Order: sequence, then structure tokens, then C-alpha cells
Amino acid sequence: MTSEVGTLLRHARTKRGISLRSLAAEIGVSPSLISQVETGKTQPSVSTLYAISNFLGLSMDDLLSSDGALADATEATSAGATHDHPPVQHAVDNPTLEMDNGVRWEQLATGVHGPGEPLLVTYSPGASSSIEGKFMRHGGFEYAYIIEGELTLQLEFDSYVLRAGDSLQFDAIRPHMYVNHSSAAARGVWNVVGRRQQIQALPNAPAPARSSRRSLNSAVDVLRAMEDGQGG
Repeated sequence: MTSEVGTLLRHARTKRGISLRSLAAEIGVSPSLISQVETGKTQPSVSTLYAISNFLGLSMDDLLSSDGALADATEATSAGATHDHPPVQHAVDNPTLEMDNGVRWEQLATGVHGPGEPLLVTYSPGASSSIEGKFMRHGGFEYAYIIEGELTLQLEFDSYVLRAGDSLQFDAIRPHMYVNHSSAAARGVWNVVGRRQQIQALPNAPAPARSSRRSLNSAVDVLRAMEDGQGG
């Protein structure tokens, strides 16, 4: 679904009148990377996709909706529209997204008004949530249960090694990153609770920064606005 997600991201960006350069400056990446993601030529890393979707006000349901709708997902949500989510979702129907550096997301059964964003996540050997080694921050509380393999969580200055049967929880505004240092795939169920509601509380994406000097801090500013319940 890389090309479909890229199309949705481009549509959401242009709908808000945000240029490639402005978006790139806001989240601290190059305009060429944004362009390649939008055209499906490059797979985004977990941290890059979270940064883009946070800034544009897109939930995981918007990005991975099984109906593949590419109209304006955020407009539909704000207007109170609902997707037809059945109570049961079979594994063969899981919407999937192959991320950069060997990370795979599968969207689990969810509803547009539900509190969480459940995902079945796989980290291949050597995979990381950010190939640049950058920590990510986003709205909501993050919960996960490791099904198999070994995965390292770097949470601010602390490092934790999680194995099958281990679980985690933390406020996702805290800087964090995942790395699979092992020679086997790591797999687990993730659920970010509250991010969707914070995004829906923002009527529009924040206006582009007045100065590109703010690029390293702007994404944090967006998240703080989410926490305060303000739109920018």
C-alpha cells in the first residue's frame, strides 16, 4: 500500500496548501524524501510516517483504511462520516504497509470512533523505527505485547530489551525508538490509544513555520498543541 499511502499524504498536504519544502522543514527531512514518499518511490520509516501524519492530522485508520478511500480522510472524519467496519476482520484482509528498513505494519480490526490504533508489527533482523537514529514523538499512549523475537526499546535515556511475553506502555510524547538487534524477526501487537482523538481535536494542520530555523522543534510544537487541545 506504499503508493496509496503516498497519494493520500500528497492529497492531504495539497488540500491544506502546504508546500513540500514547508512540510519537510517542519518535520526535519528533505523535500526530496517527502516527494519520493508521496510518489511511492520510497518507503517511509516509522518515525517519518508518524511525523508526516501528525502534522497533517491523519490517523492510522486514514492511512491504512481497508476501503482505500483517498478523498479527504480528515474531512470525512470531522464531518462525522463513518467507515463500514465489520465486527470481525480476517487475517487475509489486514491492510498492510511495508515500511523502510524492514518494518511491516498490519492494521487490526478497528473502528473510526474507537480509542485505539491497533497494529500487528514486525521488525526484521536489523530493522529500526528510524534509519537515521532519530527518536520519534507522537500523541497518545503506546501499548505493545511482544509475540516472538527480541526488540530493544530506547525510551529517552533508558534502554529495554523485550522478548516474547513482555509488554510495554508509556506516554508516546516521550522520545522513543525501536531496534531489532537480533538475527530473528520480532513481532508484536501495538495499540496507540488517544492519538486519533488528539488529531480530531485539531481542525486544521498547523500553519507552516515562519522560519525554517524552527524545523527541528516544530513537530514537538504540534504535539504540544495537541496536548493543549489547540489548533496551532
